[in-house]
Formats: sequence, structure tokens, C-alpha cells
Amino acid sequence: QAKGETYGLARKIEQLEISKRKFLGEGLDASSIEELQQLENQLERSLTKIRAKKYQLLREELDKLKEKERNLTAENKMLTEKYEMGRGGIIPRTSSTTTSEDLDTEESEMEVVTDLLIGPPPIRHSKKFPPN
Repeated sequence: QAKGETYGLARKIEQLEISKRKFLGEGLDASSIEELQQLENQLERSLTKIRAKKYQLLREELDKLKEKERNLTAENKMLTEKYEMGRGGIIPRTSSTTTSEDLDTEESEMEVVTDLLIGPPPIRHSKKFPPN
């Protein structure tokens, strides 16, 4: 009985190895059209399952990233409000979200030229072209 069981298992292992080679595209010479069609159908079903799992993982990762974005946006808003309170609340807000561009303009000091000139404007030297 043990010999029969061993022989059956060895035969099963051999069949599985043949199937594996066929899935890898090897040893297809002796295959019939029906076998190749079955193999193709099995590969398509497997590919569909693989793609579904991949897209599920991508959706989960996207959801995690969106949650992280919401948390960072909330933290940014809190830190901006804390910063404004520290400066005496003198920065006017026009929108509820703050971008890094907004922070850059708020923190830089702007220079305004306030010179008053009396008289004609300064003469600009320009390239003069000879008449045609």
C-alpha cells in the first residue's frame, strides 16, 4: 500500500511539474489546441485575479496617502494659526488653506521705492537708427 501511495504521489508531482512548465510557456509542442485553450483560459482567470489584487492594494495605498494629506493639511493649518497668534494675528487671511507660496510672501519683507523726483524724467540713451 505504501508503494502504491508513493507511486501515486510521484505521478502527481510529475503532472504538477508538467503543468508548471506549460504555465511558463515551456513544453507546449505536444499540446493539443484544446489543452492550449484551457491553459489560456486558466492564465486569463489568474491574470484577472492578480490585477484585482493589485488594484485593491493600490486603492488602499491611495486611501492611506489621502488620509496622510488630510492630516498634514490640518497640521499645517494649526501651525499657521499658531504662527499668526505669535505675531499678534496681524496677517490677514483670505482663504482657509495656506500654501508654501503664501508663507514665502508673508515672511519676506518687501522694499518699496518712495523717492520723489522733481523735474523732467531722466534722459535715456537709446540706440538711434540713421534715416533711410
